[in-house]
Amino acid sequence: MTGKELQKQLTWEFPNAARKTPEQIPQAEEFCKGYKEFLNHGKTERECVDAAVRLLREAGYREIDFSETYKPGDKVYRVNRGKSILITTFGQKPVREGLRINGAHIDSPRLDLKPNPLYEKDELACFKTHYYGGLRKYQWATIPLAMHGVIIKKNGEKIELNLGENPGDPVFCVTDLLPHLSAEQNERKLKDGIRAEELNIVVGSIPYADDEVKEPVKLKVLELLHERYGITEGDFMRAEIEFVPAAKARDVGFDRSMIGAYGQDDRVCAYTALIAEIECRNPAHTTVTVLTDKEEIGSQGSTGMDSNYLYDYMGYLADMEGADIKDVAANTCCLSADVNVAFDPTFPQVSDPRNSCYMNHGCVLTKYTGSRGKSGASDASAEYMAKVIGIMEDAGVLWQIGEIGAVDVGGGGTVAKFVANLNIDVVDLGVPILSMHSPFELSSKLDIYNTYKAFAAFYR
Repeated sequence: MTGKELQKQLTWEFPNAARKTPEQIPQAEEFCKGYKEFLNHGKTERECVDAAVRLLREAGYREIDFSETYKPGDKVYRVNRGKSILITTFGQKPVREGLRINGAHIDSPRLDLKPNPLYEKDELACFKTHYYGGLRKYQWATIPLAMHGVIIKKNGEKIELNLGENPGDPVFCVTDLLPHLSAEQNERKLKDGIRAEELNIVVGSIPYADDEVKEPVKLKVLELLHERYGITEGDFMRAEIEFVPAAKARDVGFDRSMIGAYGQDDRVCAYTALIAEIECRNPAHTTVTVLTDKEEIGSQGSTGMDSNYLYDYMGYLADMEGADIKDVAANTCCLSADVNVAFDPTFPQVSDPRNSCYMNHGCVLTKYTGSRGKSGASDASAEYMAKVIGIMEDAGVLWQIGEIGAVDVGGGGTVAKFVANLNIDVVDLGVPILSMHSPFELSSKLDIYNTYKAFAAFYR
């Protein structure tokens, strides 16, 4: 045997999808048309749930009724407080033999309004914000922002906000200094280029036409809000209002091989999981697709995966068949559908090139997350890694391995550890992302398509 023959037999490398499977290029292009629409209509977790419900109802899903009896192939869903959703296709096998869970999160870094946000200073009206999740604050200045959210009025009426997305809508922004006057600011560390309390959103400059009024610009803004939405200043305290980038999802590159958009972490995995679930027909095991909230701030809260809502749902499914939830959990398998950081040749020093994921090399399997000595990680077993890899290879899925940066450089977490706490085998699988957590993240269409294929194979 020659050295080249032995090398081919014993060594391993992850192929470029465009070279190995060029027939996937038009397939990925077609698949990503729906994904871009999902991104444009789902800028918040509530909007993602609403978009998912529309797609589910079109596909014949109905809200689950735990007093009913379901047969294999039946499709149901359950919304949790408008901000997370569980979706099921009933399988051929009894639930005591385990479920196939796929969990992605639909919240993304953003600017939330403080409970008492509106103020006037030096004849400008502004909103005070409290940033949500791990974002680089300087990236959020001087870009167009859109206002999304809900307000619950004193009488119980629910007002839905979406302003800045449609042609002709006004947009909003955080200001920054001009280069000529930023000498002192330039001495700050990058993380403090824009400080948290400087993330103030400009919302108005025209005063109310009455010289006797104190803070007339603020009053004019309140008048406009009242005319449009019927709200007063006190209603902000009964609201969830988020400011997000106003840009739409766009093709990136001369070859249109990538998608640039806000919120791809982790709506890229949410959409691929959702479509794989919708297309699932008569699976062996009952599926549970979870689109969850709060991951970017630790998954705490009643709509996050650190709550009991998933386990309670599993318990209801077990009760419907007279099964023990402990047996169900022990026999269940899960994919934590989340992105990983793609190797960036501009910043190679933060990664280990041999253990990084790359654009156009398929979906990424992340054995463990965490930071430093795997702190806070869910570390998948060799047995479960072999199982998931076998599923993907049998289905012709292009996949790769990746870590979240070089050791001790940083790290991160996903919902995997919360699923593992339920005595469920779990591993992270998702899409490599460039410029993660920025207002304009990049993904590869081929990687997105192979992630969808992996989820579909997992459900089967």
